[in-house]
Amino acid sequence: VDESSPLPKLRVCPGMLVSARVSLLGVIFARAAAFAPPLPTHVRSPLPSRAISANPSLQPSATRRFYTTPTSVRMAAERQITVEDVLASPKWPDKWPFSPSDFKRMDESDDEIFYDTPRLVYHIDEGAVAALTEYYAKEIKPKSDLLDICSSWVSHYPADFTSTMGRRVGLGMNGAELKENKQLTETVVQNLNLNSKMPFEDNSFDVVTCVVSVDYLIKPLEVFKEVQRVLRPGGKFIVSQSNRCFATKAIQIWLNTNDLEHVFIIGSYFHYAGGFKPPVAIDISPSKKEGKKDASPIAALFGAAMGDPMIIIQSEKA
Repeated sequence: VDESSPLPKLRVCPGMLVSARVSLLGVIFARAAAFAPPLPTHVRSPLPSRAISANPSLQPSATRRFYTTPTSVRMAAERQITVEDVLASPKWPDKWPFSPSDFKRMDESDDEIFYDTPRLVYHIDEGAVAALTEYYAKEIKPKSDLLDICSSWVSHYPADFTSTMGRRVGLGMNGAELKENKQLTETVVQNLNLNSKMPFEDNSFDVVTCVVSVDYLIKPLEVFKEVQRVLRPGGKFIVSQSNRCFATKAIQIWLNTNDLEHVFIIGSYFHYAGGFKPPVAIDISPSKKEGKKDASPIAALFGAAMGDPMIIIQSEKA
């Protein structure tokens, strides 16, 4: 925390002090003079940069990000900005706009240490899991060959995928977790942050999925290029995201931006990787089901009124 900052500070819990910061994306794309986001440039509070032990046994479960931005929340609520708006007509800078520092993390120790202990728990709530599973059932065609990157002990695929789909490969960090995933036919233990080259032939899969993990990738452009390579023409890359993370392992720009801006960040990965059609964003949060609406638009922006949000950002191989 920068104690000299003139911006207001807010105590959010004992021993945790956060300091408001200007939106990184607002700065990046203002300089590029090419970004016209649907949301206003605003001030927000990122998670605190406090030291947390790299010992996995001391790490908490994925935690929700809370932002303390009354002005931006009110403006967004009044303008009724939706997830779908973010990638509707983006204006991308000519060149990759991010810097190496955007992909730094609080904990730069070996990922193998952090992920060494199996975590056989869900990192999103039941409603978000159900929404994602239902989306897969509607979006993925039978007999598709699937690759789940950043995989774990569960891929959130529908139960019948074991009989209706083809090859189902999980690529993740923890072999013990992958062994527990009964939805997979093959597993690969690999750290994409160290080696983004995937051990598959070109045009191997019909669908690639990535569940609430893109915020941990420190080389996202390389990973997205690899996904494009292993997808068959017309194949889909489905990235799902909520609002929880292991803060010490999430990239810095992620912690300093909000959920709508996360959609834009992921969309930019598709764009700059090349070989993808324009990405789209879809809000499949439980609160959106059957026309339900949160009682408060402010609560909806935080994803707090009706459980964890679930956002899809996806594209097809061109």
